[in-house]
Amino acid sequence: METVYLVGGAVRDQLLGLPVQEKDYVVVGTTPDALRAKGYKPVGKDFPVFLHPHTKEEYALARTERKTGKGYTGFVFHADPSVTLEEDLKRRDLTINAMAMDEQGHIIDPFHGKQDLENKLLRHVSDAFVEDPVRILRIARFAARYASLGFTIAEETKALMKKMVRAGEINALVPERVWQEWQLSFSTSAPQVFLQVLRECGALNILFPEIDALFGVPAPPQYHAEIDTGIHTFMVVAYAASLHASPIVCFAALLHDLGKGNTLASAWPAHHDHEKRSLPLIKTLCQRYKVPKDYQALALLVAEYHTHIHRAQTLKAATLLTLFEKTDAFRRPERFELLLLACEADFFGRNNVEEKTYPQKTYLLTLFNKIKSIPINTHSIKNRNGDQIKEKIREQRLQEIKKFIALTAI
Repeated sequence: METVYLVGGAVRDQLLGLPVQEKDYVVVGTTPDALRAKGYKPVGKDFPVFLHPHTKEEYALARTERKTGKGYTGFVFHADPSVTLEEDLKRRDLTINAMAMDEQGHIIDPFHGKQDLENKLLRHVSDAFVEDPVRILRIARFAARYASLGFTIAEETKALMKKMVRAGEINALVPERVWQEWQLSFSTSAPQVFLQVLRECGALNILFPEIDALFGVPAPPQYHAEIDTGIHTFMVVAYAASLHASPIVCFAALLHDLGKGNTLASAWPAHHDHEKRSLPLIKTLCQRYKVPKDYQALALLVAEYHTHIHRAQTLKAATLLTLFEKTDAFRRPERFELLLLACEADFFGRNNVEEKTYPQKTYLLTLFNKIKSIPINTHSIKNRNGDQIKEKIREQRLQEIKKFIALTAI
């Protein structure tokens, strides 16, 4: 007998009282031909998944899976009318994702996911958890997503994650899958938790050694009461998330100090030229995970110019104009604002700054708005070529900056 169940995240979030983003269904006791005959459209090649002819929601045949090789692609799937709902739920990662709801609204919960929701616990369903390394990333993301609700990872699940890392399973992850989960973590309320979970199980050093290298590296105590650069970095990301900043800002905030990770210990706690030393590290990391170009571009700007921006009110007029030009602010003003937002997060991502303010952002935005659309004196550019016109505009902007500095200095 064909039976349809709502499964996974929709059930979990409904029980948590959270908005349901999307609905997935499992169909027990039927075949692909039977679904196609009803107008369902098959999607994908690996799984027996179909789109509903009207709602376009996903309906998957109940299935089991068997590990046949390393990595997250080494599985053989079995789906036929004999596969039960419990067998399908058992292959899932966490108990809170292994619940189902029938058409009458009754919860089917063979692995006590509802109890784990009440206890705010992220716990694996079975030892089959170790067979799929993507689950390390997923549980890290769930930990980040529900950190504000007080969720923690079960100790036995932490032990399995460490076992997977030691077995080398994490090395089988493809770059696109790592980036997918990593990027999703930047949309959570606590993206730093994603990385902290990876660090605790030993995966951070394998996946993101540039970030892991920041821990244990001291910074000048007069600027960083928290001392440890890794701790500071996580605090910066946390502050960016608290501003409800976009994922691209959180990403740039995370990578802004990578160069401090390769400062010679003999130079500690100073980190001269760490801005420039961050750039090749960012490029390498972005290339490794095929990070979108706009993410990389903002991260490079934040790394290279955050100290300039922190000192904005002490910079000379020519330096300020060069800052606007080098960051391409006149052509990409929206990105320039994101740059300032990441720098604000860097400033407040420290201890003992609760009573401080960050006037640099307002200072630079006010100045930029004054000079970005300076009226051109048509008489002064008459009979001039393109380069001469550009230089004339630059001179006018420079004069306006000098006036602004003089006025704000009063």
